This record gives sequence, structure tokens and C-alpha cells, in this order.
Amino acid sequence: MEMNASYTSFVAIGDSFTEGMSDLLPDGSYRGWADLLATRLAAREPGFRYANLAVRGKLIGQIAEDQVPVAAAMGADVVTLVGGLNDALRPKVDMGRVRDHLESAVELLAPSCKRLVLMRSPGRNGPVMERFRPRMEELFATIEELGAKHGAVVVDLYGASVLADPRMWDVDRLHLTAEGHRRVAEAVWQALGLPAERDWRTELPAEAPPGWGVRRAQDLSFARQHLLPWIGRRLTGRSSGDGRPAKRPELLPYGDTAS
Repeated sequence: MEMNASYTSFVAIGDSFTEGMSDLLPDGSYRGWADLLATRLAAREPGFRYANLAVRGKLIGQIAEDQVPVAAAMGADVVTLVGGLNDALRPKVDMGRVRDHLESAVELLAPSCKRLVLMRSPGRNGPVMERFRPRMEELFATIEELGAKHGAVVVDLYGASVLADPRMWDVDRLHLTAEGHRRVAEAVWQALGLPAERDWRTELPAEAPPGWGVRRAQDLSFARQHLLPWIGRRLTGRSSGDGRPAKRPELLPYGDTAS
């Protein structure tokens, strides 16, 4: 890896993780690690360009079909691909098909850019994580294999215990907080060979867990506001991203005022 490298353009593709949920801005939009990374890269390179094709709720087949060819055609210096976790969290999934979609995506993207970045996504500690851990680890093994085969950088967020801390996750238990996104941006920044600004793996200060009553109230609120709607979408075949356009569909100049 070239240290202190120069990058003039960046395209991010994926689902809600790359769209930036739940790093909420005052105007109701989401920022997220990709925007944070783009802002930092833009500060180093005049005329820096950025596109974010991510759409919440997308499965890896949809990402491979709709986003990957567009990203490959842009010819950016850096492309990040994060996908497959929505598939792994479904009640039923064909992990062989997930692997096939990932492989075709990486085969198209790797020769189109200066640096392809893949990720082992973070997972929140808890019963949901334990239920789906075997699928997630199968997905991450595929990502490691494809990264090695095609010379892509693989950022290991899954292996960072701090990103499993429930305090790094929003109340929906599916998306990182603003602090979580800041740490992911730093992790990718360092993986691109750029000088570290902080240790993104630093653990949060020890804190007494909430009492039983508080935890039960949180569980009930989570089930009502987030779990039941999520189940409803799965049962009806709907997605939170249906009809939603890409976050930043064109590879255009990006500076501090755009962040």
C-alpha cells in the first residue's frame, strides 16, 4: 500500500450503511462515514470528486445490477463496495447466490479503479447477532477471499470490538451512531495509506449497564418502532429503499461546503 497516497475521486456503493444511516444531520438528511471520508479527501486534493450511489435496504443482487456498472464506468480512484449483509439478515437466503453477486461485482470494479475497498461490516453484540453470526462470517470469508484474489483492501470492522459495543449503535439496533460512522471513516482513511488522526479501535469508557426496567422499556420501544415495521416489510416483500434515488448519483466536485 502506498503511504500518504493522493486520490482525486471516490465512489461509494452499497446500502444504508454507506448511505449514512443513522448519522442524522439537523436538516433530516444522513451524513455517514462515506461523506466524512469524502470531506477529508477533498481537503487534500483540489477538484476532488465524489459520488455515493448507496440506497438503503438494497440486497447485493440489486447493488451488483444497479450500482456496480455505474460505478465502474466512472473510473474513480477509490471505490468502496459494502453489501450482502441485508441478504444475510433475511429469514431465508442463498449464500451461494450472494457469493456469485459479490464476485461479479468485484471482478468488474477492481480493474476500473485505482483502489477498491471492501469491508467486513461491524455487528452489534446481542441475540440477533448471535443468530446470524454463521451467515455473516461466511459472507466475510468470501469478502476476504475476493479481496486477496483481486488486490482489494479489506477493512476489518467486524474484528473491532468497540464497533460491537451497543453504545455505538442507534436505537434501531441496525445502524451506527455518528461516533460509529466517524470511526469507520477513520478506518477506511488509514486503510488507504493516509496518516492516522486517531485510534479508531479505542474502546469506549467503562459504564454500568442500564437496569432491568430500563432495558425492558428499550426492548419494547425497539420492537414497536423498528422491529415490527422491519418484519412487515419482509413479509410483504417491500424495502425501505423502494423508489428512493441514489444519495449522490453523479461524480461531481465535492468540498467543505458540500459536507
